[in-house]
Amino acid sequence: QVQLVESGGGLVQPGGSLRLSCQVSGRTFWFYAMGWYRQAPGRQRELVALVRSGGNTNYEDSVKGRFTISRDDAKNTLYLQMSSLKPEDTAVYYCNRSPASDSWGQGTQVTVSS
Repeated sequence: QVQLVESGGGLVQPGGSLRLSCQVSGRTFWFYAMGWYRQAPGRQRELVALVRSGGNTNYEDSVKGRFTISRDDAKNTLYLQMSSLKPEDTAVYYCNRSPASDSWGQGTQVTVSS
């Protein structure tokens, strides 16, 4: 079973930046499209960024131009560089395959507040 460990969250002021990381176990990381998801209180989990095995990316409209997803297949690691953060970006952020598997990590909390 794949294990996913997210890190890098924290409290940041509006306009600030954070870089999230996700360490993925297993030897087939390179094969799958991977995504960053987030879940805000009272809301459903949503996919905000996707990177395919060939490197192509897609973003949810609200984060386009502010978030950058990347992957290092040699390290089995997924990244999310977030800049110009807004209070509405506050959520628990998770990584998973896309489409998502049943294996979720604990997530990492991102709080954007002054």
